[in-house]
Amino acid sequence: MSGKSTHAVAGALVWLALLAACSKDKSIDQPAKLTPLSATLRVQRVWSASVDDKKAVALRLGLGLSVAGNRVYAAGHRGDIVAIDVSSGRILWRTRTRAPLSGGTAASGELVLAGSSDGQLFALNPADGAIRWKVRLNGEVLAPAAISERLIAVRTVDGKLHALGPADGHELWFQEQQVPRLSLRGTARPVIAGDLVLCGFDNGKVLAANMNDGSVQWEATITPPHGRTELERLADIDSPVRVSGQDVFTVGFQGRVAMLALETGQIWWSHEASSFRGLTLDDDALYVATADGELLALKARTGTEIWRQKALLHRGLSAPATMDDALVTADFQGYVHWLDKASGALAARVSTGKVRISTAPVVVGNMVLVINDRGHISAFRVTPLAARAGRKSVPQTPVPQPTESK
Repeated sequence: MSGKSTHAVAGALVWLALLAACSKDKSIDQPAKLTPLSATLRVQRVWSASVDDKKAVALRLGLGLSVAGNRVYAAGHRGDIVAIDVSSGRILWRTRTRAPLSGGTAASGELVLAGSSDGQLFALNPADGAIRWKVRLNGEVLAPAAISERLIAVRTVDGKLHALGPADGHELWFQEQQVPRLSLRGTARPVIAGDLVLCGFDNGKVLAANMNDGSVQWEATITPPHGRTELERLADIDSPVRVSGQDVFTVGFQGRVAMLALETGQIWWSHEASSFRGLTLDDDALYVATADGELLALKARTGTEIWRQKALLHRGLSAPATMDDALVTADFQGYVHWLDKASGALAARVSTGKVRISTAPVVVGNMVLVINDRGHISAFRVTPLAARAGRKSVPQTPVPQPTESK
């Protein structure tokens, strides 16, 4: 059996095992019921749009939104890639690749990228959606790429981190980590920081490669796989690391959340945590959506817990995103939740329908964009209610500068 097939089967086995575990003890794994709340934020739907995902498998592990300039980009499993005006929701162009897209989108002022489950990577012109080039990587792409002027970094499920030339997609170098016999279905998105390309792997390691030649600058084991069974030994890092100054933050499944030195990979602090969705940062705190559906706030410098919110337990939360005074996440029933960053208190909630939202919300000024697992996109404007008018308000949506969406 090929490595790609083995990984796919392994991912399926994990999810079957987890579902079986849920069925054995429903009292533990029942999703928390949503209760009325006193909203402190006003959330208004601004527009909606969609990509063509009818009859596609409803699972968007790596098909999220990206923003560059005043455009948001989205991709569908059936091969569509669309560009949408952020302010109005008007579709500017639509490109049909006819490929089973599974990793993307990633965008800059020069390129829009999306990868497929049959190992292809497509690069489009952001102005009109014309395909500039495509390459075959011989490995399933389940996460967006990272883009810089010097290279494109892409992870594939066979444990490889590829560096490609932005002009035509030719391979510059690659690094490889061993893939465990059993792992979660998904891969981490690479992150480019200065001259380093950083990425988490299924074996619980974070690797930093030199951008120039692909040599390993350092690798760090966040959580060594432990336990007697393959399920107990799962330690995947399936979410992107976050970089702030000279510090790197990461979290793994059945593992730890940790802060590392960007230059050496030395672990400054770590705490037990389990997440396959990931974390986000602001100036002095990091926020984690755990595998159990808790939202956890920690002090970035020390890892000390600030607050823990359990009102959304077992609701299959997406990775969180931050906006001014609020934290935003989404769940398996299509609800989008806002929390107060200082206290973790629930601040607002809206429904986008009954379809799961797997990927992280994207924040653009005072707007929040989400895409559900059927490819339906919703844009919301968020403003403080009158009672909070004295506090710092969410800024009005600016025209963003061209940059890769994180």
